[in-house]
Amino acid sequence: MAAPKPITIVGGGLAGLSLGIGLRQRQIPVTIIEAGNYPRHRACGEFISGRGLQSLARLGLEEELIGAGAIPARTAAFFTTTRATAPRELPARALCLSRYILDQSLARTFQHLGGELVTGRRWRENEFSEGVVRASGRRPQSEVDGTRWFGLKIHARNVSLGADLEMHFTTAEYVGLCKLAGDEVNVCGLFRRDHGRPTPADARELLRGQPGSILNRRLAGADFDETSFSSTAGISLRAARAAAHPEICVGDAITMIPPLTGNGMSMAFESAELATEPLAAWSRGESSWLVAKNRIARACDLLFARRLGWATRLQPMFLSAAWQKPLLLLSRSQWFWRIAFGNTR
Repeated sequence: MAAPKPITIVGGGLAGLSLGIGLRQRQIPVTIIEAGNYPRHRACGEFISGRGLQSLARLGLEEELIGAGAIPARTAAFFTTTRATAPRELPARALCLSRYILDQSLARTFQHLGGELVTGRRWRENEFSEGVVRASGRRPQSEVDGTRWFGLKIHARNVSLGADLEMHFTTAEYVGLCKLAGDEVNVCGLFRRDHGRPTPADARELLRGQPGSILNRRLAGADFDETSFSSTAGISLRAARAAAHPEICVGDAITMIPPLTGNGMSMAFESAELATEPLAAWSRGESSWLVAKNRIARACDLLFARRLGWATRLQPMFLSAAWQKPLLLLSRSQWFWRIAFGNTR
């Protein structure tokens, strides 16, 4: 039998590393090209929920991540600037783990399996030819309809939470707080700036919330770890289909789900799992690259269409002053949690 053809993955984030691990478990030669280095902090909610946990379990990684410090999240609560819901049980368990630890752990596993990891190098090719997979994350856009979206993240200590996951909303932003190991809390926010509206000189102040808000009071005594501060700009929340891209994509390279769902990390793991067998078949000479691309795109689009549709509708509602009070009332119902949680995962 001919030796399997090598695969290059451009991007060593969650999707790229998970895909690389899955392919190496099938003895496929893989090289991952990553522009950054490990370990590193990333602007991320650091909250894994939904089918992504099942993907991790099938890769044999869930127990490894728990051993690395992932802790379970079982409750959540919503907040506006002045109102709050009581903590509710999540319909299914989630895991919280710092990207500083998570990415490093996945990178080590990939290398332990014999994968080649090239760090500090950007992919210079204009096109993604046969044998090359795009896992390089979101596609930046400076503005969408006159609006800029950007994300910020920092870790903090001395923060007491009322739920494992807290989601704080205004009409222009939301900030999520989740518990991490070592008595740390991840403070991560998505912020909107309309054209012409300035951003504060110190953008980190946005994470503290508006003066007098519940979020601002929650973080009043916080001890922030400045080394963990991360930001990302040019975020586009318009849903895209995998089939619309000319190359094979996984993770945010396909599309980015509105972060309020807490499902972005899960989609990275799920898309990587969906891509593994078609790419392995191509590597072994059992199918063409086009067949592999179409199989992966169809599977991703079929799996993600409903949750992207729900998330696209829910995000503007949670950021609408007219909808926030009714949504807080609805969130008191376990029925609402089951519907919202289930349809965004």
